[in-house]
Amino acid sequence: MAVGLRHFTARAGNGSGEPILDTDNGEELVHVQPSVSVAVGDRAPESPGTLYITTRQVIWLSELDREKGYAVYFLSLSLHAVSRDPEAYPSPCIYTQIETEADEVEDESEDSDSECSEVLDLSKIREMRFIPSDANQLDTLFQVFCECAELNPEPIEEGEEEGHNWIFSADQLEDEAGAGDDVEWHFSQNPTNTIGHSNGHHDLASSVLELQINDQRFDDAEEMEQDSDTGHHHQSQQ
Repeated sequence: MAVGLRHFTARAGNGSGEPILDTDNGEELVHVQPSVSVAVGDRAPESPGTLYITTRQVIWLSELDREKGYAVYFLSLSLHAVSRDPEAYPSPCIYTQIETEADEVEDESEDSDSECSEVLDLSKIREMRFIPSDANQLDTLFQVFCECAELNPEPIEEGEEEGHNWIFSADQLEDEAGAGDDVEWHFSQNPTNTIGHSNGHHDLASSVLELQINDQRFDDAEEMEQDSDTGHHHQSQQ
């Protein structure tokens, strides 16, 4: 899967219709918003186009230039928010931050030639704004962004799973439960306690696990204290 912002020109109907989606792998169109301008990086807004939000990505297609379009997967969107502050940006918009392949490696020097060039290097774009002609649509767009972003949780790498010793999957709990009586860590699942929300296809959607420590020493100490109290009681009666 491509990381960051990319050009998109795959349209149905001989290049004049809606974007061609990866329907074979379950991608579905969720929302269509016409008359939306897009501002890529620090550039001025493009002429209005149509915004398509799918279960996997955000696609903007120009209404004037059939060869112009942009797309970004939700997995590459690190942030999206509603911006109405004129000091932050002149027009109300959906502001997004984009993760790129170059995020982990800082550029050794600024390439001023590429900034001045008419050819836009999308691999370096980290911000994008969607500006609807009707600002009343911002809340609707933001809600759709949120819902579709939840369909694309960030995958957990193996190293990250090993680094968090207090996060357990249901399979791990079953393995621990069958390890024997010597295990003093007992877990119980409470389906009413959950962390966040996802669509049920991610480990983070599992129920919060309530950790209960059953240390036999506590029981022994309590029994000893009870025996001691009973002994003192008998002595006082004598």
